[in-house]
Amino acid sequence: MPTERLFVAIALPASVREQLAALYEPVRGIAWTRPEQLHLTLRFLGDVDAALGETLAAALTRVRVEPFVLPVAGTGVFPPRGPARVLWAGVGHGHPRLHQLRQQVDDALLATGLALDVRFFRPHVTLGRVQAGAPPGAVAQFLKRHRAFEAAPFRAESFQLCVSELKAGGAVHTPKREFALQRSR
Repeated sequence: MPTERLFVAIALPASVREQLAALYEPVRGIAWTRPEQLHLTLRFLGDVDAALGETLAAALTRVRVEPFVLPVAGTGVFPPRGPARVLWAGVGHGHPRLHQLRQQVDDALLATGLALDVRFFRPHVTLGRVQAGAPPGAVAQFLKRHRAFEAAPFRAESFQLCVSELKAGGAVHTPKREFALQRSR
């Protein structure tokens, strides 16, 4: 059966993507995310049967969260201990509706019978991936230089179900369907 690599995300405005890309530094061993691919992941689904895509999209139409203003602030790494693999920008203290949105997305997806990893949610934008050749201390220096980073807050008015295709030059993310944030009926 054909599969699609799916995730649910909030798209970032061009102005925020530009501010994030301005953090990028030429460091050997860090593969920076292409600016047009920057987004805030709400839920990574992985490889899903392609026939299930429309069922998931239909379930996501039931999500009801009002639009909200979201800061983009701070930097960090995953995992938090041990060798860093991912550099990210956070959302500061975020907004309660962001967590409400994540919960409703999870509830909608679980209602379809999809199995989800329900570990702790750390909202973030992946800036880059740290490869084995990164110089020792490069990540720590990056975090030190950019610990007080803040981009202009933006109004989150929608979220997307996206397809991620793994290519030789990195993953390419394409929106499959967009869902407007709105009040509950």
